[in-house]
Amino acid sequence: MDVNLEKGLAFVKMKPGNSATLKQLNDAIAKNGFTMKQSTATVAGKVALPNGKAVLQISGWNDTLELIPDSSAASSATALAGKSVVVEGTIPEAGRNSPGSIRYRSIKEEEPK
Repeated sequence: MDVNLEKGLAFVKMKPGNSATLKQLNDAIAKNGFTMKQSTATVAGKVALPNGKAVLQISGWNDTLELIPDSSAASSATALAGKSVVVEGTIPEAGRNSPGSIRYRSIKEEEPK
């Protein structure tokens, strides 16, 4: 983790397989007197369509994030249902709750390993 107090920024990179959730990260930040603001994120997971709404089932977690396309997003998340993907986008400020969505700029099918 890199922290720049002057700019009020923290850069967190989690290793594959890390099981810390966004709620745990948000709670740790709040415990230290800070607020998790809008964040840029790259997240891996699988696209699911419960109730017809595209969500990202985050790899290694039980958490899901609603997939909301940014105006610049070229791909539709629904077309990737059931596939493993990498999503780049913005997670809104969490407030008291765990973030529930990601506004994605790009969503790409993950290359098989």
